[in-house]
Formats: sequence, structure tokens, C-alpha cells
Amino acid sequence: MNWEELARELSVSNETKIILLVIDGLGGLPHWGRTELETAQKPNLDHLAVSSVCGLTDPVWPGVTPGSGPAHLALFGYDPLRYRLGRGILEALGSEVEVAANDLVARGNFATLKEGLIIDRRAGRLATAETERLCAKINEALKEKDGYVFHLAPGKEHRFVFKVSGQGLSDALSEADPQKDHLMPPPAAPMGAGAEAAGSASLVNSYIQAATDLLKDEPVANTILLRGFSKLPSIPTMSELYKLKAAAVASYPMYRGLAKLAGMEVLQAGAETEDIVAALERSFKDFDFFYVHYKKTDSAGEDGAFEAKVRAIEEIDRFLPRIVNLKPDVLAVTSDHSTPALLKSHSWHPNPFLLSAKSALPDRVTVFTERECGQGLLGRFPALQAMPLLLAHAGRLKKFGA
Repeated sequence: MNWEELARELSVSNETKIILLVIDGLGGLPHWGRTELETAQKPNLDHLAVSSVCGLTDPVWPGVTPGSGPAHLALFGYDPLRYRLGRGILEALGSEVEVAANDLVARGNFATLKEGLIIDRRAGRLATAETERLCAKINEALKEKDGYVFHLAPGKEHRFVFKVSGQGLSDALSEADPQKDHLMPPPAAPMGAGAEAAGSASLVNSYIQAATDLLKDEPVANTILLRGFSKLPSIPTMSELYKLKAAAVASYPMYRGLAKLAGMEVLQAGAETEDIVAALERSFKDFDFFYVHYKKTDSAGEDGAFEAKVRAIEEIDRFLPRIVNLKPDVLAVTSDHSTPALLKSHSWHPNPFLLSAKSALPDRVTVFTERECGQGLLGRFPALQAMPLLLAHAGRLKKFGA
């Protein structure tokens, strides 16, 4: 028996409320001896830690650097090794792009190509209006080929969703994105035998080349990168597994898409912290479970901006009292993955985790940091075990066995 089967057997409904606050990319590495979390002035998080039980989570496996998709799936109680979701489908659903069973989608970036190398994967974090213009330019010129229909849907900043519709498409493709600057852009390649994968790779690569030719006179965004090729999957909802009426407060498309796949209702909210917390407050009486996503820490970490990440931690800390004042029965604060500014990328380092509930036994952790949480009573545990803990402290799991 696995956790999913156990959850279906043991979960019960009641009136309790759960909030899971995910501070994206929270974990870090020392700069002059202290991590971003150790450097930040965060009295509210520290105060909450005193009355909570703490630990560290591994999103997938110790030493394995996770993408945002598998890292979040684990927090929601889905085995990330079983449910292999491509970034493309998450971005597409979160961007309100309609995806049919035969469609192939991918997450796209506008990027800067110079002398055969990608020198900026994000094209200077291109303004959203520019992305909209460029997507329209490409859509007008590259609509159809050999019976396949193409479309780019603009997202935030440099991001967009790539979709191709037609028969016989495969998502068994490698990334057409080097993932780091100063590397050559790799072509999509079939990840296994079969005519469908080979044909899909050829189709995608010809589209990328055509788009690059079309963008050759653009000063910054002169190529596109595609990754996370995927088709529409099927996973059980949180209502089916846990008997929860769940909602998500997330402004970025990828996280909204992930929440939709898990059966959450995605609440309308802007990108600012005030917008996120206000949306939670407005809807608190209407749902049992709230996934609240805060992105600024991860963006700063990926930019290698240590001080900006410190400020982002301090910002969410200032809003924490409003979340606490809603008096949820269970409040957990953690991250999907670490994004140390030192590395400018996701990393394999474990995530600080705290859980506040009347039934939680407080430990000796007095400040919310990576090193202190490592001394908490929860120890270091798989993120997949976070959801059982939330449900247990909310009184939503029956006794197992006689």
C-alpha cells in the first residue's frame, strides 16, 4: 500500500482549515557566513517557529535538484517519481491555454543568442508587453506546417507557452534549452525509439529555426528556448484523495496550472504580496485547504541577488501576521526547493519547514533558518510526508488498523 491508497482509506471531512505557505526557493547558502534566511530580519517567522514543530524536507531525494513541478507535487502528497509532469502542461493550464488530448505543449523563453551561444536565457527578463508583441509576430508568420497548427501564448516577462496541435505527437523529447547561459542551444531530441518522437523532434526543431530566422533583427529577444514538452496527464484530485475543498493563491502560470491539475480552485490574485494575502482573506471561509505561493524569493535567488532575496524574505514576513490572524487550524511554512543566490539556480539542499497547530509539540527552534530547523523534532524528512502531517494535525485522518 502506498500513501495515495492510504489517504483514500483514512481521510475524513471536517470543518478545519489548513494553510500551506510556500516561500519559493527559500533555502540558501552562506554569504559571509550567513544564508539569506539567517541574514533577514523576520521577527514574525521567528516568533511562529517558537510555537511550532520544525524540520527540513527533501523534495524528491537527497542530492536530487528538483524542478518546481515535482517539488510542489511532493508537498501536495503526490509521489514526484510516479507523476512525471512536464513544465509545459503546467504553464499552459496556468495561462488558461486550452489543451486537447492530442496537443503537445512546452514552456518557452525568449532569449538572446550571440555567435551561436545563449548569452541571456531570459532576454533581460523581457517586459510582458514585448513578449506579447513578439508572440503575435511569430503567430502571424508561423501558423501551420504539414497539417500541424502552431501557437504561442504570451506569459509574464520573457515567458510564453508553445502549443502544436495535430495527430501523432510525442512528448518524449529532450529540452531545447541549455538551462544556463553561455552555452549552445541544444535541439530537441527524441528520448527513445519510435517514429512519433523522432517526427515531433524534427517538427519542433524546424519551428525553432524558423522563429529564430524571423527574430534575427530583434535587438535582444532573437531566439526562443523550449523545455518541459508534455501532453495532458491525468492525476487524482485533492478532493478524491483527501476529501478537501482546496484553493490556490498563485500569480505565476506554472503554479496555477499545477494547482488546477490537483483539482484546486485557483483564486484571482495579482502578483504583489498584498494581492496574495488579500485574496486569501477574501476566500478563507469558502475552502478547507489553501496553497499560497510567494515567488519573489526564488526570482532573486535565480538572479544571484543575495540582498534582494533577503528583502523578499523580509517582505513576506511583514504580511505573516495577517495570515496567522485568520486562525487556521494548521499553518505550515516551507519551500518547494532551495534557490541559493550563490548558485543562481535551484539546488538539492533541503528546505526549512515549520508546522503550527494546537496538536503540534513545539521544539527548541527559536529562529526560522535552515540550520535551526535541522535541529527540530521533525528532523529531515521527505516532502511527500508533509501532507500527511497537515491532515493529521487538522484531525482529517482516521486511525489505521484495529
